[in-house]
Amino acid sequence: QVPLVESGGGLVQAGDSLRLSCAVSGLTFSNYHMGWFRQTPGKEREFVAAISWSGDSTDYVDSVKGRFTISRDNAKNTVYLQMNSLKPEDTAVYSCAAMLRVKRLGIRATAYDFWGQGTQVTVSS
Repeated sequence: QVPLVESGGGLVQAGDSLRLSCAVSGLTFSNYHMGWFRQTPGKEREFVAAISWSGDSTDYVDSVKGRFTISRDNAKNTVYLQMNSLKPEDTAVYSCAAMLRVKRLGIRATAYDFWGQGTQVTVSS
């Protein structure tokens, strides 16, 4: 059973909003920092946003700052990515990932311990 399951992707127009969710099961959610990454065909996986286990710290790639917000609800074992003012270049498969909190919150995909299977986000112009 995959411990991370994303939902909320879809096809939207430029300027629209979407909220992605990542439900975590089988893990002690509060023991993990959480991150969102995205990938398009032929390109490397790109860091999008991360949030510490407590929710006190966040980090974003520059291209989404001011438009995307990462948040988490430890009571619901869920991390969210609110995406506003979407652009065609945001089109990608978005995946959530979990990193043990003993590690420093970071942007490197290789540092994350568990991954979801991803959800497609398509933004039309």
